[in-house]
Amino acid sequence: MMDIRIVTDTAPLAATLNDSPAARGLAAMLPLTLTLSDFHSTEKIADLPATLDTTGSPAGAAAEPGDIAYFAPWGNLAIFYRGFPRSAGLVILGRIAGPLDALTRGDGEQTVTIAATDARG
Repeated sequence: MMDIRIVTDTAPLAATLNDSPAARGLAAMLPLTLTLSDFHSTEKIADLPATLDTTGSPAGAAAEPGDIAYFAPWGNLAIFYRGFPRSAGLVILGRIAGPLDALTRGDGEQTVTIAATDARG
């Protein structure tokens, strides 16, 4: 497990990545600055600079608000602010702790930086 911080223009969000190969692949890319776009009023998505290893991941997953996921068919990162039913190719990478308000303001693009949290938090 790895603690990360997602820094938005209004507030940082604390999150934890799980210990899956895909989540470790995302962690190896950090820090990352991504432009998130709203998708179907359910999630914020962004393209990643490389594909993630989904070896050993379930064939699909359902998402809950706060889930950080990888959608393998498109190769993009997804941060869910609404629940979503099971979808083939969706791999849960981790979870945001606390309110998601900083991500859900407006429906346009938003630039965020995702980085590992050091031992001091």
